[in-house]
Amino acid sequence: MAKGYWVSVYPAISDPEELTAYGELARPAVQAGGGRVLSRGGRVVAHEAGITQRVVLVEFDSFEQAVAAYESEAYQKALVALPDGVERDFRIVEGID
Repeated sequence: MAKGYWVSVYPAISDPEELTAYGELARPAVQAGGGRVLSRGGRVVAHEAGITQRVVLVEFDSFEQAVAAYESEAYQKALVALPDGVERDFRIVEGID
């Protein structure tokens, strides 16, 4: 079965400290959904049109599990805490089996 991944790129964060409330809710929601954070804001080397701002990569055992975790009540509550000053490009992708 192919794994599922959450890929989040943050082109703009007006106040990084505002992400704290979101993170405190999102972290346990992701773990409860079976997600494993592989990368969170580490170093980035961008090529072509890439951006070097914060990138987060989360792995799930399946694509379906990744979608279910996003749709969970706990994660939806975390999204409400995502600050207005944050621009985020988020997607769920299916890995290669």
